[in-house]
Amino acid sequence: MSSNFAIVTTALVSIIFASIGILYSKRKNFNIEDFLVARGSTSSSVTTATISASVIGAWVLFSPAEAGTWAGLPSLIGYAIGQASPLICFAIIGPKLKSLIPNGHSIIEYAWHRYGKFTHLICILVTISYLFVFLTAELTAISSALKEISDVPLIITAIVIGGFTAIYTAYGGMRASIITDSIQFTLIVPLVVIVFIAILSNIGGITSSINIITENRPELLSLSHKPGIEFGITLIFAVFAANMFHQGFWQRIYSAKNNRSIKFGFGSSAIIVIPIILMTGLIGIIASGKGTEGNPSVAFFNLSKEILPEGFIMVLLILAIALVMSSLDTLLNGITSAITTDLSRIRPHLKSNVLLKYARAVTVTLMIPAIIIASQGHSVLYLFLIADLICSAAVIPVFFGLYSKKITDKYATISFIIGLIIGTVFFPTPAVGYSTTWLPEAIQIPLSGKMLVSFSVALVVSGITCLILSSQNHKNQYDFAKLSKNIKKF
Repeated sequence: MSSNFAIVTTALVSIIFASIGILYSKRKNFNIEDFLVARGSTSSSVTTATISASVIGAWVLFSPAEAGTWAGLPSLIGYAIGQASPLICFAIIGPKLKSLIPNGHSIIEYAWHRYGKFTHLICILVTISYLFVFLTAELTAISSALKEISDVPLIITAIVIGGFTAIYTAYGGMRASIITDSIQFTLIVPLVVIVFIAILSNIGGITSSINIITENRPELLSLSHKPGIEFGITLIFAVFAANMFHQGFWQRIYSAKNNRSIKFGFGSSAIIVIPIILMTGLIGIIASGKGTEGNPSVAFFNLSKEILPEGFIMVLLILAIALVMSSLDTLLNGITSAITTDLSRIRPHLKSNVLLKYARAVTVTLMIPAIIIASQGHSVLYLFLIADLICSAAVIPVFFGLYSKKITDKYATISFIIGLIIGTVFFPTPAVGYSTTWLPEAIQIPLSGKMLVSFSVALVVSGITCLILSSQNHKNQYDFAKLSKNIKKF
């Protein structure tokens, strides 16, 4: 596929989705609530579509396949569990969140009113840094993919896809994201299946694919493959903790019409995401078995380019664009929602139409540095890992407050800091393989430099500290009724 054809196709698909988002938003009476959460607007099926499309971003064509090339089947199982578990968790706690905070908007807003300034600051750090790294990673991934497929310059892909996504998200906000997600969802699932079947068929079928792997890389299909098991468990901790701070999921709790929509939407999405990850990850295993050359992070595209006819490469390109735009608008609107909600607290006298203008300006502004970073083509994996560590230390202290009256701002902050410090002791350096400790030789600690130990220790230590400290609080207990009283619609 020529670079010019790829650029035109990318632009056309981007324009179509942007037009749909803008035209749909124009049909509705619009206010800041619609822009940020589209409160009570999605049925069970639409909730499923928007959550699934949001969670199955362009990463699903890159990360599982890359993990498959060296960590094999156990890592894919871990990836699938890690991605499904926060969705299951939101299906459970979503109705509780909605009952405690019926007029809520964001996790940052919850942290301020439930805890106070310190936990609020932690949530700002965790949520915005994680979502922005995710945003730049998605844009970098799709830019790298088009570079691999058709030698399209990184900057052109970043500007076209990032620019059109910013336009319709800035105009329509959450409502535009929901309608485009619904359409993208109808494309994503069948296209993933079609491409997966096409790759297997061109290799000679399932049996031939398995034979290729068992002859050359048999360890990748073994459930006892030690590197895969360790990496898979690491992913369960990291992906679960990080996604609990995904503002896009918080928004979709409030966009759902009722508790049934929340439970069905998040639960169904958890079921849908598992086979998608396994299919795309298996392509990475097959690529490794065939000895496909190239960067492992684009193993899916390398193998597709090697064995698929050009018509299927076109299908793959449309799939990749649909995937990335479905997650980009969610991430962009999620960051904007978190910032705007906090702005309304800092400046309570701002009128809703002024807040809407600020929200739109923030949406466009956020995309500019993301495009610049994506055009460099640098890996942001290590930044992701740092964000995952911070999320692992924060997740229990922050969410424990939904269930315990005894946990305070001070106790949550102390628990987070202790978990983060101890987790950091075991955290690896960015050296190749992410298995080298940063500690000096004079201070060697067993298992330091192990990602799995770092994440699990941060999670467990912060959780235990939470339990110990909160059990000492017999007087200063929180009144949950304050949440619904203090958090109101704009």
